Amino acid sequence: MKTPKRSPFKRWLFRIFRKNETAIRELNYLFWECTWRCNLSCRHCGSDCQSEAHVPDMPFADFLLALDPLEKRYPRDTVIIAITGGEPLLRKDLAACGKALREHGFRWGIVTNGMLYDAARHQELVAAGLSSVTVSLDGLEETHNWLRGHPESYRRAMNALRLIAHTRGLSYDVVTCVHQRNIGELSRLKEELIANGIRYWRLFTIAPIGRAASNDTLQLSRPQLEEMLQFIAQTRQEGRINITFSCEAYTGKYEESIRDSYFFCRAGINIGSVLIDGSISACPNINRSLVQGNIYQDDLMEVWDNKFQAMRDREWMRCGPCAKCKDFTQCLGGAMHLHPALGQPVLRCYKFS
Repeated sequence: MKTPKRSPFKRWLFRIFRKNETAIRELNYLFWECTWRCNLSCRHCGSDCQSEAHVPDMPFADFLLALDPLEKRYPRDTVIIAITGGEPLLRKDLAACGKALREHGFRWGIVTNGMLYDAARHQELVAAGLSSVTVSLDGLEETHNWLRGHPESYRRAMNALRLIAHTRGLSYDVVTCVHQRNIGELSRLKEELIANGIRYWRLFTIAPIGRAASNDTLQLSRPQLEEMLQFIAQTRQEGRINITFSCEAYTGKYEESIRDSYFFCRAGINIGSVLIDGSISACPNINRSLVQGNIYQDDLMEVWDNKFQAMRDREWMRCGPCAKCKDFTQCLGGAMHLHPALGQPVLRCYKFS
């Protein structure tokens, strides 16, 4: 497969755009880690959640109070609250939380494994103003169930996707963690998704964090990583399903063919999170040593305005393999979650020349 030629002018324009976005730093996508409870025990879990988490669910009233300065600053419908976990569907008050968020002018969505997403729950959430859903599907049935640790997980996730994909006005995507056991299944999984009317698909690789840090068999080899990128590029050319690579990393020569835009890690620039204990951070996948405050002591917007400097000036990432890289100005060291801690080099480079 022939990759598109790089456009230096477009890449320059993108760097200007990214610089402006960083300077403006509008918080328009906020994760809420509402629970650490989960009904699965996935081999690759980034947060290492347990079925009976030792940390209690955050009271919704606490989270809603923290949103007050955000509600006052931004117009209605311009901020999305992404409810994650753990598994957010384990919260019996999820629909009530969503309805209240909608009443306060926030759009909201969930990230789910689909185990509890049946027709009744779907109708309840849509009636509460649900606007977006992300469902995980990590291979064909046997492989998905192996990774998720439950014999019913594939069937239930696919049932959830059918409900979601055929609901008008509901944004969604299916996300697939690509690893050594499912990379050979991507073509067949693509056909399965298309056959079920699913149009939006996002791929990413498994970062060596959480439970996945001790499971090297989940990590793609360098040739497998390029195989995945080539598959994405080829599938985009076919035009039968809308597929993208996640905001995980800069990929060099593949940038023009695997996404709608260039790589841009927006953690701390447009994306923030409120974690289970009230900690204020950027993307919930980044190292917890980069927490910037806590809603129980701090004003959310004051923290957003005056902290997060490690995310907005990423010169500290210019170390290890990034120290002398000619593409650093385009890449800025990759995604924040690929750095174990402040000042430490990136865990993996995704660039292909």
